[in-house]
Amino acid sequence: MSFDPIEFDLWGVYWPPLLLAVMLGIVAMVLTVHLLNRYRLSRFFVLPGLVMIAITAIYSVIIGTFVIAS
Repeated sequence: MSFDPIEFDLWGVYWPPLLLAVMLGIVAMVLTVHLLNRYRLSRFFVLPGLVMIAITAIYSVIIGTFVIAS
């Protein structure tokens, strides 16, 4: 059984599923980075910007695979 991604219709605009997954991934990344900064765990990263991009990519893949596609 294959799941074909469908476009979402929000306010008359068709949104591709990957765009929604990336937008939700960015929101999840902001929350994660806020928690990392709050508990001072981000000081262990050499390149925090690169870590933010990696966290966004990980969240986008997870959200796109398990939330949007199902």
